[in-house]
Amino acid sequence: MSAEVTKTANESRPSNLSRQRLLRSLLPAVSLVLVLLLIWGFNPRAISYFGLNLMLNLAIPIALATIAQMCVMATNELDLSIGAFVGYVACVTGTFMATEPALAFLMLAGGIVVYMLAAVVIHLRGVPSIVVTLGLSFFWGGLALLIRPTPGGVAPEFLTAFLSWQPPFVPLPVVLAIVLALSVHVLLMRSSYGAILRGSGGNERAIRRAGWSILKAKVAMFALAGFFGILSGMLLVGVSSSADATMASGYTLLSIAGAVIGGAEFVGGRISPIGAVIGALVLQLASSALNFFQVPFLPGGRIPQEWQVGAQGVFLILILAARVLISRSSSK
Repeated sequence: MSAEVTKTANESRPSNLSRQRLLRSLLPAVSLVLVLLLIWGFNPRAISYFGLNLMLNLAIPIALATIAQMCVMATNELDLSIGAFVGYVACVTGTFMATEPALAFLMLAGGIVVYMLAAVVIHLRGVPSIVVTLGLSFFWGGLALLIRPTPGGVAPEFLTAFLSWQPPFVPLPVVLAIVLALSVHVLLMRSSYGAILRGSGGNERAIRRAGWSILKAKVAMFALAGFFGILSGMLLVGVSSSADATMASGYTLLSIAGAVIGGAEFVGGRISPIGAVIGALVLQLASSALNFFQVPFLPGGRIPQEWQVGAQGVFLILILAARVLISRSSSK
């Protein structure tokens, strides 16, 4: 009798595990739908072409920074410099891209090289990534201030022209989010080399046995993080039409939160590019949702802008709590 019970329990474990993975993968999409329904309940006109375009205007730079953070998290590391790096890229773009594009591209390429060197130091010298990237955050912040001591600059014409494009039926930020999510998903989740890159954080022993270099895989992932950080800073300048050394100071925490909401884990190399993009959209929409609340006892009846960070934190806590409940229910 006990043998039959054990056999039944062992047979049920794969089904419980697959159900848990399915529910966890659906959490980002469910959270996005809930936020959209909340906004629609307060102001139905906001869920329109121009309403979504306005609310998600800054979501794509955040989504790109989130993808950059996700690439680092896939190697079991953490990047505390992504916000400062995006600010550095913004200052380079707003200051030099329009007048000296060759210098600007050289400086941006140097940023990717620094990211690759950081991966080498972390892997070969065993220095914690938190220490290395924290130091880099001061490095990028100092360079940004040297380039752009005061806010200003100008967005390159190709950026403003691209971001002013209005595709039919679907707002540009939504189109860019879909393209970003699918392209990174194919690169990291569907390609053979993407499996090797993810394996650098999920199963180093298997990667070594297959004859691949863990160092090269981590360097490649950090290079991808630098590349997506560059895209984030450039689009941020295109949206803002100016540059400031501190304009992306909150991106570090937002990128970590977006990646976690999207299903990324701090260990094991578990990531979800589609979920990371959705997580970034959820954070942006969560902060925008507060603009539709009417509070009579507050000045002007509006919730202060500073409370938006609190709303993003609440969504993060709720989604993490839901993931814990799913894990516990599936383990029973």
